[in-house]
Amino acid sequence: MVMVGEGLSLSIAMNARTIGAGTETVVLAHGFGADQSVWDKIVPSLTQRCRVVLFDWAFSGSIKDPTLFDPVKYSTFDAFADDLISLLDEMNLKSVVFVGHSMSGMIGCVASTKRPELFNRLILVGASPRYINLEDYEGGFEITEVDQLLSSIESNFHQWASSFASLVVDPNDPISVDKFKNCLQRMRPEVALSVAKLIFYSDQRDTLEKVVIPCTIIQTINDVAVPVLVGDYMMKRIKAKSTVEIIEVDGHFPQLTAHVQFLEVLGGVLPFDL
Repeated sequence: MVMVGEGLSLSIAMNARTIGAGTETVVLAHGFGADQSVWDKIVPSLTQRCRVVLFDWAFSGSIKDPTLFDPVKYSTFDAFADDLISLLDEMNLKSVVFVGHSMSGMIGCVASTKRPELFNRLILVGASPRYINLEDYEGGFEITEVDQLLSSIESNFHQWASSFASLVVDPNDPISVDKFKNCLQRMRPEVALSVAKLIFYSDQRDTLEKVVIPCTIIQTINDVAVPVLVGDYMMKRIKAKSTVEIIEVDGHFPQLTAHVQFLEVLGGVLPFDL
């Protein structure tokens, strides 16, 4: 058992909980700026058929121990992948269906290359291996746009968080916009900046060809953070069999703004009926 902080187990420190029952286990991992509450709309349906594991990453504003996030330690995706592996080991879980939103999609990919037996399927929601455009790759952002984004976080975090939430969540769903904004603003500004640098300057494209776990890539029709072409790129590069599913909604958070359609997609790939 990995002990952290004031002698707490990793599962306690990361607010991990298991609800529901069944032979299959689905692990839900939130992305940057969020916490496990972003899954609230889909959890009731899932728990009728399987065990659901939820947790908060060390950067989340919901983490009680502020010392859990060490910016030096969490300067790579490997560090988060190691936490995921340790959490699954501590909870004695194997062959799980891992649903990773945004940066968690790539964390799941990295973890699966280290310990493939822990995963039965990866469901990658709005995931991207690289956000900055290259001559032969469309990530969605120019380097100058990323530099400006990070500068805005540093200069006025709470104002940036409000505008960013309106940008990445479907504006036709103001309740969901506010939900993500509130989650994001609970982060400590210095933590948000550190994680944002990791995400937006990262290049995990080489990881894709090492993934041997079947993948389902879920994207929305219009995601300002992850162009549709990214999903096609990932599908072609992932070594294992993978498919792309498009949800007809705007924004980066289909689990919030189109949860019925999101559950329909999950129902088509999970090893049990929803």
